[in-house]
Amino acid sequence: MSHPTIEQLHAFHAQDREIFSKLVLKFLRPPAESLLVMATWLWLEDFGFGNIFSIITIFSDLLIVDLANEAVLCFQCLESDQPPNDVNQIPLTERFMKKDISLQILHKHRYTAITGIKNFLTTICSRIFSDILQRVLPPSSSSFITKIRHPLIIPGFPHPTFGSINVLPDVVARDNLLNTNLFLFPHGLWGWNATYVATDKERTVFLTFSRGFPVSQAEVYHLFTEIYGENCVESVYMQEEGGSSSNENTNCNGQQQPLYAKMVLDSVVTVDRILNGEEKKKYRINGKHIWARKFKNNKDGLI
Repeated sequence: MSHPTIEQLHAFHAQDREIFSKLVLKFLRPPAESLLVMATWLWLEDFGFGNIFSIITIFSDLLIVDLANEAVLCFQCLESDQPPNDVNQIPLTERFMKKDISLQILHKHRYTAITGIKNFLTTICSRIFSDILQRVLPPSSSSFITKIRHPLIIPGFPHPTFGSINVLPDVVARDNLLNTNLFLFPHGLWGWNATYVATDKERTVFLTFSRGFPVSQAEVYHLFTEIYGENCVESVYMQEEGGSSSNENTNCNGQQQPLYAKMVLDSVVTVDRILNGEEKKKYRINGKHIWARKFKNNKDGLI
């Protein structure tokens, strides 16, 4: 299949572009916030919440503003390790999606959502909104940069949770489009595929063990594959008390037991299944406890 032109992409995403234009041009909402709102809606739609943009385009401006405010609450709740309280703060979204949805449900799928929103930012929003962004960004962020063919400067990015977005000026994007990789969805046209883009780090859980109760690599594999499927674990890297890492379980008379491990999973979805919306989840095998949490950064070691 030939690569789409900018005009074809804009036509295919006409509803998305109409709503984004309203957010930044008519409602004067910050560009970074508006990009995250759109990426959140795109992810929700892909996650199974219907034709969101077909629904939103028929709403009054007041309703669109209220729904955008709820979308902000959605992506903000993903930034916290702590689940939101029991009060459903997105009633309009639940009403118009016609499905059970709440901040609690979103937080339960936190890492799947973060990865999805990141990818919609980088694969869709960065391409279809560049011309609109150039109309609202300060001249120092857009017109000058167009001349030197650098990405647009969007205040608020890189975002601490959702990372960076690389938005090229419209004229540069047209020149570069043929060199980009747009994934072909089974449903028909251009989109994304989380399986292809999730990094090892995004698919990794950090495990800790109790001193004096050594856990083997085989026990880790057995525990999680028994619960979440035989192919859910890609690899397990154990850490010994003395500081060296190994793919082997090496206990020396119980004195150099692994105290923690890095477990790379088959998908971000499995990360959310293991943690089940909690910051730290406790598991048990052969009378020994294993604590699981999301792998965060280099401080966790075993990169």
